[in-house]
Amino acid sequence: MKTKRNYAVAIDGPAGAGKSTVARRVARDLGFLYVDTGAIYRTVGYHMDFYGIGPRDTDGVNRLLPDVNISLEYVDGVQRMLLNGRDVTDEIRTPEMSAIASAISAQPAVRAYLLELQRDMARRHSVVMDGRDIGTVVLPGADVKIFLTAAPEVRARRRFDELRAKGESVTYEQVLRDLNQRDHQDQTRKIAPLRPARDAVEVDTTGLDIDQVAAAIEALVKERLGSL
Repeated sequence: MKTKRNYAVAIDGPAGAGKSTVARRVARDLGFLYVDTGAIYRTVGYHMDFYGIGPRDTDGVNRLLPDVNISLEYVDGVQRMLLNGRDVTDEIRTPEMSAIASAISAQPAVRAYLLELQRDMARRHSVVMDGRDIGTVVLPGADVKIFLTAAPEVRARRRFDELRAKGESVTYEQVLRDLNQRDHQDQTRKIAPLRPARDAVEVDTTGLDIDQVAAAIEALVKERLGSL
């Protein structure tokens, strides 16, 4: 009897390109599990920050890493991050945690520690996984690879609106500056830098809304999976 296989959709791209929003929508429409890998790195960063360890303190990060026990739970289809049994989903969604996550993701030990966790999710479920190195490193054999991008000013405006809606006191200029800094960090890190996979389909979301982006990706996924 032929066993049912799981499928993997990798969505990569810079901050503010709409990865999480689009990936969550596509996963819901396809009946796949959505895996937000950025939240996983934020959770590690949160743990280190709580104990006063800077994201570039390699010795300190390596010393505390074995104490990090991360699990993912899904409530009404929404990914919740549990750190040593405590839900930290809301605490990790700040600009500070975003910057820490970017820096700590350059630590080789952290990437190696989380790699198997991410791959295991794809082995056990059909997934839509978003991040910055999913198609290049985490799931190089993904059935469909998408690279989302948009103009920096557009991405900064989206992030600014999102943060203001949450009550954060930020300026657009500050958000744009932080976003450009994160882009530079992600693109120039030595390990798994942000770049499109060679076989990824690039989707520029600058002039598109969420419905248009999701529809385009879902059409690509259905076309690809239909040929497998």
